[in-house]
Amino acid sequence: MRLHRLEVTAFGPFAEPQRIDFDVLSGAGIFLLHGPTGAGKTSVLDAVCYALYGSVPGSRQAPGTTLRSDHAAPGTPTEVTLELTAGGRRLEITRRPEQDRPKKRGAGTTKDKAQSRLREHTGAGWNSLSRSHQEIGEEIEQLLGMSREQFCQVVLLPQGEFAQFLRAGAEARGRLLGRLFDTRRFAAVETLLAERRRAAEAKVRTGDEKVLAAAQRLAQAAGDSADLRAWPLPAHQPGDPGLAEAVRAWAAVARCSARERLTVAEYALAAAEGHHHAARRAAEDARELDRLQRRHAETARRAALLEAAAPERERVRGLLDRARRGALVAPALELRGAAAAAHLTAAHAETLARAELPPPLAGAGTDQLAAVEQRLREDLGAVGAAQRAEQRSAEIGRERATLERESRDAEEQHQESAEWLARWDATRAALQDRVDAAQQAATLAEQLAGRLEPARMQLTAARRRDGLAADAEGARAELAGLREESYAARERWLELKEARLRGIAAELAAALTAGQPCAVCGSAEHPEPARPAAGHVDRAAEDAAHARSEEAEERRAAVERRLAALGEAEAEAASAAGEATTAALLDLTADLSARHAAAHADAAALHTARERLARAGREHDARSSDRLDSERRAAARASRREALDREQASLEAELVLVRGDSPSVAARARTLEDRIRMVTGAANALRRAEVTAARLKEADDQLADAAFKAGFETVEAAADAVLPEYERTALQHRGDAWQAEEAMLADRRAERDTAAAAALPPADPDGAGAAEERTATRLRSAGSAVDAARVRCAELDRLSRLAGQELRALGPLREAYERVARLAGLTAGTSADNERKMRLEAYVLAARLEQVAAAATVRLLRMSGGRYTLVHSDARASGRGRSGLGLHVLDAWTGSERDTATLSGGETFFASLALALGLADVVTDEAGGMRLDTLFIDEGFGSLDDQALDEVLDVLDSLRERDRSVGIVSHVGDLRTRVQAQLEIVKQRGGSVVRHRTAGVTD
Repeated sequence: MRLHRLEVTAFGPFAEPQRIDFDVLSGAGIFLLHGPTGAGKTSVLDAVCYALYGSVPGSRQAPGTTLRSDHAAPGTPTEVTLELTAGGRRLEITRRPEQDRPKKRGAGTTKDKAQSRLREHTGAGWNSLSRSHQEIGEEIEQLLGMSREQFCQVVLLPQGEFAQFLRAGAEARGRLLGRLFDTRRFAAVETLLAERRRAAEAKVRTGDEKVLAAAQRLAQAAGDSADLRAWPLPAHQPGDPGLAEAVRAWAAVARCSARERLTVAEYALAAAEGHHHAARRAAEDARELDRLQRRHAETARRAALLEAAAPERERVRGLLDRARRGALVAPALELRGAAAAAHLTAAHAETLARAELPPPLAGAGTDQLAAVEQRLREDLGAVGAAQRAEQRSAEIGRERATLERESRDAEEQHQESAEWLARWDATRAALQDRVDAAQQAATLAEQLAGRLEPARMQLTAARRRDGLAADAEGARAELAGLREESYAARERWLELKEARLRGIAAELAAALTAGQPCAVCGSAEHPEPARPAAGHVDRAAEDAAHARSEEAEERRAAVERRLAALGEAEAEAASAAGEATTAALLDLTADLSARHAAAHADAAALHTARERLARAGREHDARSSDRLDSERRAAARASRREALDREQASLEAELVLVRGDSPSVAARARTLEDRIRMVTGAANALRRAEVTAARLKEADDQLADAAFKAGFETVEAAADAVLPEYERTALQHRGDAWQAEEAMLADRRAERDTAAAAALPPADPDGAGAAEERTATRLRSAGSAVDAARVRCAELDRLSRLAGQELRALGPLREAYERVARLAGLTAGTSADNERKMRLEAYVLAARLEQVAAAATVRLLRMSGGRYTLVHSDARASGRGRSGLGLHVLDAWTGSERDTATLSGGETFFASLALALGLADVVTDEAGGMRLDTLFIDEGFGSLDDQALDEVLDVLDSLRERDRSVGIVSHVGDLRTRVQAQLEIVKQRGGSVVRHRTAGVTD
């Protein structure tokens, strides 16, 4: 990862926009970031961290703090932009935090949401990748391979924290290393094994409880057997290996006892069944004898009642005979009653109809009334013809009103057409002007279209030319670096080759075999073969250096070919683009596009304008023709109005004669119709009265004849003999019941067993039933005992099988629990097999700390002049402390190993610096070998003397061997003379500003 450019606005102490060019600062390898206290040195590092991860380092992200500068103007937004290279990709990240800004309208402020933007530079320029906070964070963390905490420890190297790390205890070191190396997965393994141990233990306990529950159910099913009292249930002891055998033995005893009780109950049931069968047979005989005796007594009682009812039976027979004869006269009686009712109704209707007739017709007969009706109908026919004349007169009135309305409408339309025709010349001229203007716009649009397409092609070529020029510039810069890399790789190969040639004797000596001749001198004796010197180069190292040289040369050649292709493409694009600049071509294209769009929009109205002109011409012709037609229609309406007036006058003369004294012909017709209905109704009522009188006389004759034939002396006697149907049916039912009772008594008297039972002593069915019930009760009790014994046996068998299943399932659970418990105890440090009582996470962190100590020792030896070496200690901690995270320093001068807390201030600084650099290397390797080309070291140089400072700077300067640049954040004035590239933070009243200084040049 290499930083190129940082721009901040209204961030921290920086009110105005500030730009920091890391490419210029990194050219010297080491650069100094200095300034007075509170100027904003640390804010530069905060801005880098905020741009990458959207938040500042955790130690400076206190609750309630804000990133916005107090010196910034209200309308200036807080923004941070960082340009960097990571994973071979050049990226630009822009972030704005959530902040308040003045409202565009009115007073007060409104809150803007946080914004983020990620862009990537390619051959065609900057391309936008994302505006999502989450996507940008995931992309940056994946490219860098580090979280925010790791970045702040590896790239921003906080010396104060590493000084504390040297003196801290094992728990504090463990927390820091856990954040950096993300050992949460190992802690998760510990937690997972602990949870599995608890789960396995719970399963074992659950299995034990199921076994004990099965035993309890066995006890409940066994009941209170005396044989089982000597076998108490086992106690609730989960995990007890003897629990299984105790439950099995107890279940076997319970099953044997239950089967013995079942056998005894079956014998008792057989005896109870015999007693119950005999008692039931005796009770049935007693009940049958009692039934026969009661049947004989009931027969005697009913025979006495039938004999007492003999007089009533004779009376009913007489009534039924008279009712049968009266039924023969009933139809004639009903016919006579209907005829009398009809005649009475008709006579009443005749009286009412005569009351409505005028006095001259009150005593008229049917013939006279018919003559009056005929005369009235003739008068009504004459009135019908007059009604049609009256209707025609009304239609004439409505037709004249319609003609008046049409005349008014025609006059208004004629006036409107005259006004429109008066404006015709002006309307036609305006529409023709619109057509001409649209035609001119269409011609201009065609001309501009011919100029626009070449301009767009030229603009595309210019943009391609500029992009290719930028790509060529990047390729030339890359080529320069690759040339240096190729030259260095070749020089390195030649150096190694020369060194190998110098030590080739040792390499040849290694191939010598006793008794075999030497390939150089031919001697079979080898008294003093050459030995490899320190730093000996073998053939594998030389070949590897040669391969790297060839690879660098191939990369250089590939970039040269790409640069040549870019040059040709750039020349082609420049020829197509011409001498004009991209901005000029862009302005020209925009102007032509705007003018073409406007002309095209105006030309689009040509068709509409022509349609409107044609439509107006057609309307002019139609209105001119309508004006002539309206004059002809007006003359026709006047002639029609005169004809209607004459016809209406003739009709009114006729109607005056027909209406007479009535207000209208319709009223005259209604009067005649009422008189016709009155005369017709009276004639009909008179005819109905005559017909009903004749029918009544005929019904009287038929009734007298029917009464004589039925044997009645008078009609009144026959009417008295007629009974209703329900009374006749009731009498018949009584007679039938007496007859059936008489037949039933005759059948009972013929029964022999009933008479024989009556001769015996009275039966005792209640006593026999009570004896049967007692035996049934004993039988049910015996059956219930057998059923209960059988159910108990079946339940004990089922529960025994269930207990066996539970016991078989418990074995694998107990084995799994023992296995998981051993693993959980080992990873948690509580097992006896874990001698140092180290947890799994602590063991991994101890291995990481050992790597960090080894990497830090390489630089610490150089900084301390070969005196100090960092040593990792995995000694067991006392009490409850964490083991495996000890850190000691080995003093070569005294040969003793002591705690890092005994180092002096300066020694603590370069020890912590070495530790920080070593940790950066290890974390980098942990992150996938991500290259870190830019590092920052924050403070701590003031505790060093001149010699120690020189040694530390030499170590930092050696970082350039990896093409790294190191930024030092410090107040030490001596560093300003030793470090040429500087970034000064100047504190001012209106906000801090930055100044670059390189080799004495200040911007």
